[in-house]
Amino acid sequence: MAALLKVAMRQPDVSSYGRRLLAAFTSLEGRTSIDQPLIEPLSERELEVLRLLGSDLGGPDIARHLTVSLPTVRTHTSNIYAKLGVSNRRAAVRRASELGLLSGSEGRRPIE
Repeated sequence: MAALLKVAMRQPDVSSYGRRLLAAFTSLEGRTSIDQPLIEPLSERELEVLRLLGSDLGGPDIARHLTVSLPTVRTHTSNIYAKLGVSNRRAAVRRASELGLLSGSEGRRPIE
């Protein structure tokens, strides 16, 4: 993306806008979500839900653990599946592990 912005900045009519975009992009480069090998990175909350999907907790238990509603957990789960290109919890955990998104926390029950 940064390379495209640098090319776009060579055009006189987009240089001001391009500079703003490049500055915004550069300020985000240090964030962990930018380092994720996904087209659309997982949010911090989605990563948290994903880690819990790797545990033995069910949806209602995850919702209680995060102090959110079950529909919120389902929305996060649906977003995770879409971003990882999977259709179930086991595949999501497996894909996330392959991508190094779980940092060794999969399969463990969180401390309550």
